[in-house]
Amino acid sequence: MVTRQSFDQELEALRQDLLKMGILVNDAIRDAVQSLAKQDTELAQKVISGDDVIDKMEEDIEDKCMVLIARQQPLAKDLRVIGTGLKITTDLERMGDHAYDIAMVTLKLANQPLIKPLLDIPRMAAMAHKMIDMSLEAYFKLDIALAEQVCKADDDIDNLYQQVFRELLTFMMEDPQTIKQAAQLIFVARYLERIGDHCTNIAEWTIYLVTGQRRRKK
Repeated sequence: MVTRQSFDQELEALRQDLLKMGILVNDAIRDAVQSLAKQDTELAQKVISGDDVIDKMEEDIEDKCMVLIARQQPLAKDLRVIGTGLKITTDLERMGDHAYDIAMVTLKLANQPLIKPLLDIPRMAAMAHKMIDMSLEAYFKLDIALAEQVCKADDDIDNLYQQVFRELLTFMMEDPQTIKQAAQLIFVARYLERIGDHCTNIAEWTIYLVTGQRRRKK
């Protein structure tokens, strides 16, 4: 029979695994956007290769969660810890996928002069990094107020995405030769906007973990 202390240690190990995965994902996003801004194909390839590591971490965390459920048959709060762990690792893996997607855009645009300096996309990336840090901190500190801040911050990244979309659409309308590149940059902005959505998911799961109540969608 596993003791309560041992079980608590396993739950804490699960939380630490999620932290490590979150840091890795955040680094991948940073490298992906940097590779695009600098048109650095080697850095893009590093992000693409590293996606397998993130995918493996997701599988390992899922396996640990399933073992804990099968062996301990947890109830109430303990089950919420494991259940939110499963949900959060999925969101982190999808963020890693978006870093991969951005790196792929870098390869597609390699050696092409950019139609405009990248200003707003790095701004979106900075917002996304802050949201990732805040959502993970909220989760580990069980901080509902901070989790609510993450949910509010999602509006800012959504608004900037709309601004980037409109600007790039204008480029496409005024000069058809920009369409292919502008479309790829719109994809990048969309990936960053989706990363913000996943951070919001983590924040909402944190609120559920603490309160047992699902946050109502707007």
